[in-house]
Amino acid sequence: MPHVIVKLWPGNSEARKGELTDVIVREMSRILNCGDEAVSVGFEEVQPEDWSAQVYEPDIQAKWSMLTKSPGYGPGPKPAI
Repeated sequence: MPHVIVKLWPGNSEARKGELTDVIVREMSRILNCGDEAVSVGFEEVQPEDWSAQVYEPDIQAKWSMLTKSPGYGPGPKPAI
């Protein structure tokens, strides 16, 4: 614990992903007071045309109340039924 999955559009280099991984591991270890061996990070590339169906709707809009940072795009939380 913890495990972080970063979902993003394709096109970032392995070096850039490695740099982001280093920052995530360093800061999570510091903030959560755990060793870096406890942190795992993965990247899931999602095509732009699939972003809404595969990421925005299920992971952002449907879980709006769980977000600690909401995006500055999209319609916002899913309306209550």
